[in-house]
Amino acid sequence: MDTREAKPGRNGALSLRAAAELIAGESLSIHDAEVMLVHAVEHGELAADIKRWATEQWAGDGLPGNINHQETSITRADLEAWRERRLGAGR
Repeated sequence: MDTREAKPGRNGALSLRAAAELIAGESLSIHDAEVMLVHAVEHGELAADIKRWATEQWAGDGLPGNINHQETSITRADLEAWRERRLGAGR
């Protein structure tokens, strides 16, 4: 389990960016981790409170589905459960 700390937001949830920072590493950039999390959310594998950008609001690298990485939130428990399922599937 990762021991890095991420600051929880409203209701103890992590922003998509903070969640991505927890799973990013040497072989996975933060942006790629965000895309992985968005994919999991869009496929019903990970619960999230989603906020979307209007296309004209994009700044920098956009995410699939115009997802706002700072205002979309994931609970720490849901993130950890998703990570455990992924680890279990890889065995």
